[in-house]
Amino acid sequence: MAEDRHVAVLVVGGGPSGLACAASLAGSCEVLVVEREQRAGGIPRHSDHTGYGLRDRRRLMRGPAYAEAWRTAALDAGAELLEGAMVTGWTGDREVSVTSPAGRFRVGADAVVLATGVRERPRSARRIPGDRPDGVLTTGQLQNLVHLRHHEVGHAAVVVGGELVSWSAVLTLREAGCRTVAMVTPYAKAEAYALFRWAGRAALRVPVVGHSDVVRIEGRVRVRSVVVRDRATGAETTVACDTVVTTGDWIPDHELARSRGLELDPGTRGPAVDAALRTDAPGVFAVGNLLHPADTADVAALDGAHVVAAVRDWLDRGGTRRGVRIAAEPPLRWVSPQYVEPGGEPPARERLLSWTDTLVRRPVVEALQDGRVVGRCRTWWPAAPGRVFRIPSGILDDVDATRGEVTVRLRA
Repeated sequence: MAEDRHVAVLVVGGGPSGLACAASLAGSCEVLVVEREQRAGGIPRHSDHTGYGLRDRRRLMRGPAYAEAWRTAALDAGAELLEGAMVTGWTGDREVSVTSPAGRFRVGADAVVLATGVRERPRSARRIPGDRPDGVLTTGQLQNLVHLRHHEVGHAAVVVGGELVSWSAVLTLREAGCRTVAMVTPYAKAEAYALFRWAGRAALRVPVVGHSDVVRIEGRVRVRSVVVRDRATGAETTVACDTVVTTGDWIPDHELARSRGLELDPGTRGPAVDAALRTDAPGVFAVGNLLHPADTADVAALDGAHVVAAVRDWLDRGGTRRGVRIAAEPPLRWVSPQYVEPGGEPPARERLLSWTDTLVRRPVVEALQDGRVVGRCRTWWPAAPGRVFRIPSGILDDVDATRGEVTVRLRA
């Protein structure tokens, strides 16, 4: 029977952000990482294709190698990994209940870092009607079946969504010998970066059906077809397939944050944090895609490294800092972090992160406080739906700590 214990830092979640945090902290204090999967590494462990590690590890890696590199880094630094175990609830301000093969026990900590990541919304959450046959998967389920269990999945697939992860699903389907007959997106074109769209359409020959939705799945035992509806005309087309993969449309794994009573942002549905990634609960921090669905694995890992300074500050001195609230104006759906301390440390990579529902090719971003523009910049990259929009945090340099909420907005 496992015994209750206390550690300096408890990291909940063993994906890239949690492992990067543990690898940076473990040399100076006792760090325990609790991961519900049988092996830490997060989503990249299931994604056996290249494209990982450029920002954080300075080289391109395949997903499993990237996941293993961060797992090894955390272990080499002295962190303890408790794999195949799950944090099931809070028993105190910084104490949790853990269920593991050895039994249930409690872990108390001086600081808790939540790194629980995101999940894709399945068919039921997207309210796609029709029959209930086999062959309907999320990207995570698909990758688990193909890369970890080496199962066959079908012969002809329709991918719902056009985000970066959607092309990851296409690659996994290809490895399993399954052809992607259509990628369906509500936007004019696939939302992933142009480089991935061009490569995907040229090399993988995937037809992208834009301004459209999958409105029905047909098939009594196995998927037989889907019905695709054009958003502009209402015309419906039946596409024959035996597999449907729902991709993207992320939601944070925020159950622990909610049960702890943390302030959640209504746009991200993750914890609201300041630039140092502190939540409103003293000694509780949040990192990675739990905060803003969903960014790339390497950016999530950089979040894990960024939070280390604030965790050490808390362990040394205690106290909390929040700052001025930041809000987003449509077409921006959300902005993260949600608080900024004027004159304080900038957010990770000196970027605010946001999400837009409208394409703006050469956006001007403005920060307003009490109706007055206090910062403005033009970015040379577009604000595009389906991927994180990065805003230089310098637009907040002139925010006044004694005044009201800051609103971030887009101008063409």
